[in-house]
Amino acid sequence: MSEQVRVVVADDQTVVREGIVMLLGLLPGMEVVGSAGDGEEAVRLVAELAPDVVLMDLRMPRVDGVEATRRIRAEHPGTQVVVLTTYADDASLFPALKAGARGYLTKDAGGDEIVRAVEAVMSGDAGLAPQVQLRLLERLSEPAAPAQAPADLPDGLTAREAEVLAHIADGLTNTEIARALQVSTATVKTHINNLFAKAGLKDRTQAVRYAYRHGLAEPPRR
Repeated sequence: MSEQVRVVVADDQTVVREGIVMLLGLLPGMEVVGSAGDGEEAVRLVAELAPDVVLMDLRMPRVDGVEATRRIRAEHPGTQVVVLTTYADDASLFPALKAGARGYLTKDAGGDEIVRAVEAVMSGDAGLAPQVQLRLLERLSEPAAPAQAPADLPDGLTAREAEVLAHIADGLTNTEIARALQVSTATVKTHINNLFAKAGLKDRTQAVRYAYRHGLAEPPRR
């Protein structure tokens, strides 16, 4: 890279964040201009500092890395996002890429791999770890699930609202539901508000009973 790439690092673990900042300071062509402890702060720093790249952790408080990536790419398209996370599972990988991340590395990546990923996204390419590229190829080669006719749902619920309700009955949090459905937590909250209004529900306990009563989820066997 002929010019210094201005980078913001976002990670909620202080030791990890400081370690990444220190590593980047030793890499050619890198200038760390800020660091954030959560997604909300990362979005604020991007607005303030206009970095070239954000190295983004995924699982952070207040605003997670997926939602922060979505907001950064929507509001500041000149800033690229490279995910740097412990997780390479489908529930982490695909939501991050759909949110607009152009790179995806795991935290065992070395300095050279980080530089290559940053160079790739700065030139308009994707900066993906080898195991991530393999998973994408596997996903593309998987046969498509056969289309199913939508079942009759009570109280005018949509298929997606019924899916969210089933996850609530399984005990998932909003964040876990968002990962499972590859959407943002804000979208999950919207679905929950809508289905609660349609079904006349006041809380998650009532929602679970409703799901069991209408056959939208199976109660645990004792």
